[in-house]
Amino acid sequence: MTEPIRATARAEALRERGESLFTGRFALFAECLLTGVWIALASLPLVTYPAAFAAGARHLGRRLAHERGGLREFAADFRSALRGGWLVGLAGWAVLAVVWVDVRAVRAGLPGGALVAAVGVFALIAAVVAGLRAATEWRPGASWRSLLARAGRRTVLDPAGSFLIVGGLAVVVCSAWFSAPLALPVLGAVAAAAVAVEERYRHR
Repeated sequence: MTEPIRATARAEALRERGESLFTGRFALFAECLLTGVWIALASLPLVTYPAAFAAGARHLGRRLAHERGGLREFAADFRSALRGGWLVGLAGWAVLAVVWVDVRAVRAGLPGGALVAAVGVFALIAAVVAGLRAATEWRPGASWRSLLARAGRRTVLDPAGSFLIVGGLAVVVCSAWFSAPLALPVLGAVAAAAVAVEERYRHR
């Protein structure tokens, strides 16, 4: 019952501001694309992507709740999430390096390399999904370690939601393959998908 009530409240808020439902949804879509650009720029130092996604998810959450917030609030959240988030980003690159070594082992024809590579790729995908779910749940002062532990459990216990996030990541990869600049705004759609998945998990 919670979701229909929230949907009704959002529709009433739009009517009070004189906006149609279509206008509100298009504005949210545009906000997702803008947030994707912010996330991409904040991720340029390479180890800052968890903090960037956390700030992006917080921004979209405020937008869905019809709260005020813009680039200044995004930057403040990014700085706060970066305190422990950069270590998570560094660990993510370490996992990627291990998977890359596994793939190289397969190409070298080492015995059992194919199985090890498959397990490594699957683990990498699971780690990315858990990282996104953890970033979505981040709040100022939260511990990244506990966030990741809880997100890992949700990744396993909610396979449907995890699959939806994987689908969003696949869209980013396809967009980058078609035209690299398209992948930047699409990152916001991935953040929005993660927000929706976590909201669904809380109210299922």
